[in-house]
Amino acid sequence: MGGTVSFGSSVETDLASRGFTRRHMLRVAALVAAGSALPFSSERALAQLSDAGKLPDDAVKINANEFPEGPSARALEALAEVARRGNRYQYPETDALVAAAAQLEGLKPEHFSVYPGSSLALHHAVIAFTGPKRALVTAEPGYEAAARAAEFIGARVVRVPLRRDGAHDLPAMLAAAKSEPVGLFYVCNPNNPTGTVTPRVEIDSLVANKPVGSVVLLDEAYIHFCDEKPGVDLVRDGKDVVVLRTFSKIFGMAGLRAGFALAKKELRARMTGWNTGAMPVTAMAAAHAMLGEPELLAARKRDNAARRADLMAFFDAHGFKYTPSVSNKLMVDARMPTQQVIEGLQKQQVYVGRAWPVWPTHVRVTVGSAADLERFKSAFVEVIAASG
Repeated sequence: MGGTVSFGSSVETDLASRGFTRRHMLRVAALVAAGSALPFSSERALAQLSDAGKLPDDAVKINANEFPEGPSARALEALAEVARRGNRYQYPETDALVAAAAQLEGLKPEHFSVYPGSSLALHHAVIAFTGPKRALVTAEPGYEAAARAAEFIGARVVRVPLRRDGAHDLPAMLAAAKSEPVGLFYVCNPNNPTGTVTPRVEIDSLVANKPVGSVVLLDEAYIHFCDEKPGVDLVRDGKDVVVLRTFSKIFGMAGLRAGFALAKKELRARMTGWNTGAMPVTAMAAAHAMLGEPELLAARKRDNAARRADLMAFFDAHGFKYTPSVSNKLMVDARMPTQQVIEGLQKQQVYVGRAWPVWPTHVRVTVGSAADLERFKSAFVEVIAASG
């Protein structure tokens, strides 16, 4: 089979029970070792698919769902303070972040695993709960990292189209488990790339009716932009649910890398066995500081909603259909090939999101600053007009 790999007898027994051969285990080892360096499956790698190398300073960058504002002044002060002590590991900074988050969410610190963002946590969930005999079920279109990681390690991926309203079709996703064993149901809520929400009552039904032994992975990277009830209480109640959180979006910390996986102790143990290394102390300090600024996050949510509504009104006025987003991005049907729109906008230094093959005429647009969106609107109208 080529190569050798050793994880320890208990881990190899667990992997073998999910159908991993030695060849598959080599793939797992590669995914764990390379992490975000793999060119297909991380948040950074997928964001780069929307990029075109180094962008001009005056470019409109609304292609990677980044927030137009960065960390708060308070967060930057905290970051600078720990940076001055950068010769020390400063592990207590991570403990302090967990303690603050646990108090805020009404959980115990034992429910938290800290990650550099949430993509690595997503990888670890795929490794922990899927395999050649345990499929991953995901939405289409959706965030691709889970599916690409699952395919890489040999797990089958079942892609279920979104409903007409953009919500996950959870009954159809659940039905997939009748034809084959499912290890993980991946629900990104609000969804990326559509920005649409799946009602919490429907997620509760999935959790209640899923097969015994399967896990629901609830990716809440964008939950702070909407009013939908988050899934933290499912963790509190001991359900087979892993909730992912990141500071990359409304907190404005995409480049600093901080996030959590929230789950009961048994599920965390299966994921954190793949985790190594200390967290970036600057990110831990900045994240901790921003957790103490709920009024700032509320203001960012309101401002994003106003800019999003203005963008939707623009599309309405010009007769373009779009997904009913509650997040900081949406998909608009440009009525022409996606790549043609992307390239046309780039000529005007406006950069939007990558293409999803299942929707060949849709473009993902991040809700950037007001100035960004004004330049996008002008460029979009020109590109569409030039197409004839």
